[in-house]
Amino acid sequence: MVPSLRKAFNQQFTKEKYDAFLNELHSYHPGDIEFKVCETPVFADKQFRDKLLDVCESIIDVICAPEFIKLTDRAIPAGEKVPNENDHAHMIAFDFGVCINDKGELEPQLIEMQGFPTLFGFQAYYPEIIERHFSIPENYSQYLNGYTKQTYIDMLRKLIVGHHATENVILLEIKPEEQKTRIDFSCTKDYTGIEVVCITKLIREGRKLFYMRNGVQTEIKRIYNRVIFDDLNAQKDSLGDIVDITADLDVEWLPHPNWFYRISKFTLPFIQHPYVPETFFLNEVKQLPDGLENYVLKPLFSFAGQGVLIDVTQQDIDAIADPENYILQRKVKYADVVETPDVPAKVEIRMMYVWPDGDARPHAAINLARLSKGKMIGVRYNKDKEWVGGSVTYFEKDV
Repeated sequence: MVPSLRKAFNQQFTKEKYDAFLNELHSYHPGDIEFKVCETPVFADKQFRDKLLDVCESIIDVICAPEFIKLTDRAIPAGEKVPNENDHAHMIAFDFGVCINDKGELEPQLIEMQGFPTLFGFQAYYPEIIERHFSIPENYSQYLNGYTKQTYIDMLRKLIVGHHATENVILLEIKPEEQKTRIDFSCTKDYTGIEVVCITKLIREGRKLFYMRNGVQTEIKRIYNRVIFDDLNAQKDSLGDIVDITADLDVEWLPHPNWFYRISKFTLPFIQHPYVPETFFLNEVKQLPDGLENYVLKPLFSFAGQGVLIDVTQQDIDAIADPENYILQRKVKYADVVETPDVPAKVEIRMMYVWPDGDARPHAAINLARLSKGKMIGVRYNKDKEWVGGSVTYFEKDV
């Protein structure tokens, strides 16, 4: 995306360098990285960075509005509303496709958002390894708002642990050792000291939760939540008798599970911005737009792209029994924007925001990127392809 930097990186790239980079990347927590790590980072200049920040701030205006809670109450499915909700999401992620507008200019287009953690640990660790094997310009950084690795880790530790002792804070997930993003759990433990706990290992006594730490039953006062209810519901029958985390429990949540739904696909129809594709609740569409092939049909209550229809037909619309649980979103056309040794790659950038207690608004801290040469971003569309997979964006700094 910055032609001079792209040319320089591609010229310095060798398979031997990439293999050495991967060997070191995998050496810290062997076996924890199960996903494809791309051969290249993404480079973005200040102008594109500022476009991303501008649209994110507009979305945050909607999230911070006094009526947002009431507006999104229907977003939380029946039976999944968790008590003791706090007043904000501690972590938010905004996903943007890199596109080309009618003027031939690069611009971001919002794909999705989530009031839920993503790879906040791994994305601090991984670029550090890149920089030991490839030349990255000093005036480019994966961090935003002036963060360095040290100040970012200090912030992340304070955000997650809060005022509690480390042993009273856990990262909660379903079978964490089987999750494809488990490298992030390992990095989070490295940076914060908190334990990673499977939901099957929770112990409940009244309103209090405990886990076993070095053979000692230890109280849980704060949960860094990585449990997605859609995933939990799909696996419940195989998990045995587990604690009901929708009960009234004496714990703090980070982020509270309700924010997973409030800041999600459900929020898209309420946002008006040139970098946000027009989106409608399907049940509120009085007349379907012309050119259905230019729209994507998405279920509100699914994750990881499950149930998304990218080639929509009238028959697909007619087959929906619960249109209130679907959105129709104008399709985003990703640009073939990153030159690679064979064909150019498409890019998706995730802007990762944090919202510490006491702050009026969330702020940008770090990012991740994904490169694709398939029909969609994702592993199943990029099998046997090179220069695709998980990555990071280096943004041009102001000084």
